[in-house]
Amino acid sequence: MESFIEEMDAHELENAIELLCCSKAEEFQLVGYQYVTSKDVWNCVSRKYEKQGIPPLHQLVNDILSLKATSFMNFMTVSAYRGSSF
Repeated sequence: MESFIEEMDAHELENAIELLCCSKAEEFQLVGYQYVTSKDVWNCVSRKYEKQGIPPLHQLVNDILSLKATSFMNFMTVSAYRGSSF
């Protein structure tokens, strides 16, 4: 997987990650979280790397794929409570 990701240019990579986030958002919508967007998914996964810098891309992809509804909703609840200055 890493070699395929490394061969993509920045635009292709951005589109691929957006599609992956959309797919995960749709999965959450199917289990009852109607208003989840791809941006919500991206924010949930990327926040944990804020202080560490950008993670290896394969790790980011794996984190999006393995994101569970419970961990996502915990993040969204904390974010809503703390506000955008998280």
